[in-house]
Amino acid sequence: MTSRPSGKFIVSVLLLQQTLGAMAFPISKFGLGMIEPFTFAFYRFLISSVCLLAIVWVRKKGIPIEKKDWWKIIGLGIMIIPFNQTLFLYGQSLTAAGHGSLLFATVPIWIVLAAMIHLKEKLIWRRAIGIVVALGGVGVIMFSGATSFGRDYLWGDFIILLAVIAWAYYTIWGKPLVQKYGAFRVTAYSLASGSLLYFPFGLYMALKFDYSQVTFGAWGAVFYMAIGTSVAAYVLWYWVLKFMEASRAAVFHNLQPIIASLVALVWLGEPLGWTFVIGGSVALLGVIVAEV
Repeated sequence: MTSRPSGKFIVSVLLLQQTLGAMAFPISKFGLGMIEPFTFAFYRFLISSVCLLAIVWVRKKGIPIEKKDWWKIIGLGIMIIPFNQTLFLYGQSLTAAGHGSLLFATVPIWIVLAAMIHLKEKLIWRRAIGIVVALGGVGVIMFSGATSFGRDYLWGDFIILLAVIAWAYYTIWGKPLVQKYGAFRVTAYSLASGSLLYFPFGLYMALKFDYSQVTFGAWGAVFYMAIGTSVAAYVLWYWVLKFMEASRAAVFHNLQPIIASLVALVWLGEPLGWTFVIGGSVALLGVIVAEV
């Protein structure tokens, strides 16, 4: 687009991006049941990097990237591949499916803090209150009994929390580069550089893995995480950040557990109950408070 899109269109794109991200939790958990996390990550990063680089090559658009910014893009690659997605997949394999969704609901807090420090965004109290209210609604959903807590999940939860913080910094450090070079190129080059660093270890894990029990459904999960998340959701996220403050966009992360629960209702037939209705309503209220 050559001009700034309307606010409604930006929010619509952000809702689509959050839906794609929310579906990653149940889908990745399904795939990780048959493919160990480091092998899963290897194929995901390989497929997504090839697709993104191919899109960039076909488009052939944009100003040349300055040498100093290449190092920043490589830094984003380190942040998103080893520290965000590899840790997320490994942590998700060690904890309950709902825990990742709950921990990622804390993303707005980390992004708001990082945006204040690095982007000098001002703390808007209405937005802060909206984040707290929305996070409270998420807590109602997740602590209602559907999610169990204990020492068995502690290590996996801690690893996912590190992945959450890495995502916050990937967002904050990438925003100026996206505004300068565009979402496609920054996403493509950062994911490709991070994947290149991961490639030797990932290839080793992929070569030693036993594929005899892997189903087509598990490979489908790999392709969704590669195309639906690493390509579509990541590019859309950076695209939104071209037009919206990081702290404002972050509020919408609180919708992911709600969307994930609705997906589980349709796909898996899991009942929602009154707790979901109440918690979901509170979370939506928080988003509305932050947006009005």
